[in-house]
Amino acid sequence: MTVLVGAFSGGEDGFTLDRVRALGEETPLRALRESLLLSFLSAGIGAVLGAVLAQLVLAAPPTGVVRRVVTSLCGVLAQFGGVTLAFAWLATLGFGGLLTELLASTLGTSDAGSAWLYELPGLVLVYTYFQIPLMVIVFLPALEGLRPQWREAAVNLGATPWQYWTRVAIPLLRPAFLGSALLLFANAFAAYATAAALVSQGAPITPLLIRSALTSEVVLGQQDFGFALALEMVVVVAVVMALYAWLLKRTSRWLR
Repeated sequence: MTVLVGAFSGGEDGFTLDRVRALGEETPLRALRESLLLSFLSAGIGAVLGAVLAQLVLAAPPTGVVRRVVTSLCGVLAQFGGVTLAFAWLATLGFGGLLTELLASTLGTSDAGSAWLYELPGLVLVYTYFQIPLMVIVFLPALEGLRPQWREAAVNLGATPWQYWTRVAIPLLRPAFLGSALLLFANAFAAYATAAALVSQGAPITPLLIRSALTSEVVLGQQDFGFALALEMVVVVAVVMALYAWLLKRTSRWLR
């Protein structure tokens, strides 16, 4: 409610649409486009790789060491973000980083680090680091919901493993997979601290543009423009989470 009121409040003038209209300017549109692209790429990569890893984890014995270690590690890494994650990548690929120095000494590359680490490709890579374990956590219950009887029935009817996955398992898992991917999208879209630590200048994504609005107090000639940007993010996340809830409801029909 504070964001909603702030986005349309004109102070002494009362109601105003100036801040919302300013969302159509080049700078906020570019930031929104970059945020959507970053979220889409990191969620897509994280969803695919996380689903594969979840299937490999499910193949291990339920009480085995591998499964317990991987699930515990995913629980930790899914929360490993912010400045700590940014520092870990800077210490690896940044100026004077471990891998940077190793490549410079062996291949003769520059020891100044990788410039792409501080741009959109670098953010996609860093975000994927916590997206994959999050996908394992949220998608593993759906894989566990596949009953062995369904595979046995398909085999008894003459289905090959490929036919079972393409005609039985994947159609059943599709809502859960898409719902988990939407959750990853919202997670990346709202992330701030990691990008803020990596990108010290400029505002390539909407959360960093909100930072600029809060620190400079004037963006595009308007005060408190951060309220309108925050409202924009709230709307996007609300739409994504509504789709996620709908897909989760569809999945719960056969997970019971």
